[in-house]
Amino acid sequence: MPVGTAGTVKGVTPEEVLESGAQIILGNTFHLYLRPGTGVINKFGGLHNFIGWDGPILTDSGGYQVFSLAKLRKINSNGVIFQSPIDGSEHIFTPEGVIEIQEIIGSDIIVCLDECIPYPADYEYTKDSTDMTIQWAYRSKKVYSGTECGLFGVVQGGFYKELREYCAGELIKIGFDGYAIGGVSVGEPKEMMYTVVDQIAPVLPWDKPRYLMGVGHPDDIIEGVARGIDMFDCVVPTRHGRRGYLYTRHGHIIIKNACYKDDESPVEDGCTCYTCSKYSRAYLRHLFMSGEILGLRLNTIHNLHYFGRFMKDIRDAITDGKLSQLREEFYNIRKEGAQCL
Repeated sequence: MPVGTAGTVKGVTPEEVLESGAQIILGNTFHLYLRPGTGVINKFGGLHNFIGWDGPILTDSGGYQVFSLAKLRKINSNGVIFQSPIDGSEHIFTPEGVIEIQEIIGSDIIVCLDECIPYPADYEYTKDSTDMTIQWAYRSKKVYSGTECGLFGVVQGGFYKELREYCAGELIKIGFDGYAIGGVSVGEPKEMMYTVVDQIAPVLPWDKPRYLMGVGHPDDIIEGVARGIDMFDCVVPTRHGRRGYLYTRHGHIIIKNACYKDDESPVEDGCTCYTCSKYSRAYLRHLFMSGEILGLRLNTIHNLHYFGRFMKDIRDAITDGKLSQLREEFYNIRKEGAQCL
């Protein structure tokens, strides 16, 4: 899912997102609540109409902001008190209130409020946090209308197998339309993240979507899918595009590097995105070095297209029973490397 934190996937239009192969985008409940506010979004008949996106939208709960805005919040059993990073005003996020906000926004998939804890965290803190996340999930399900959107619970528990399995079991008892694995990609070694997925994905219901939150590097996606994950979101395609990191089947290239100064080839041979069909690496480097906004847009369009194609290849491989073969080819091709990183 391309990330549209403030109601836009940065630098591109909804049509360009759709053309990349994306089927669903992610919005941020916390930031949309602060600006433009639920009143404005409701006036336009919901987030879809407001931003001009006809496809599905998932909105997260604000749980990640519990982690990322740690200096601007206080947590208690009732919820989270945030200090707005915009104007310093205080706002209380409760499990019930977060469900209400997301239903007003008109999300297709909404997520329960949870606490995304930092890494490392000791066992006692993690246990208390996990208990609170479970209680918040009970409260969320109780007020959820269950009419026009799906509700996902978030499996927390840090990097303690016992707590992860405990949380997953309690959420399954409550019953959700899908299950997210949160609290990863928070600074831990990559192998620890894979271990959590190895432990938890088999425990979750096979007929419900499994969503690995905040994860989206290509190798993490192929490893996650191999372990049973269905959904991902990450700012990598867009943020890295704006920073001049362009993804190809052979790995990424850094477009500012001097070796691309007079390179007539597209970012990736065989890529059918607008950027590759029209422009050379040399031109993209020129735009980037000149600080031109067009360069950031063209980079983003290519990266989104790369990830859209990558996900399609994964879906096709699953359908054809060739996921293991695709995974092996993915690493073999990347070992060859791009000519100039």
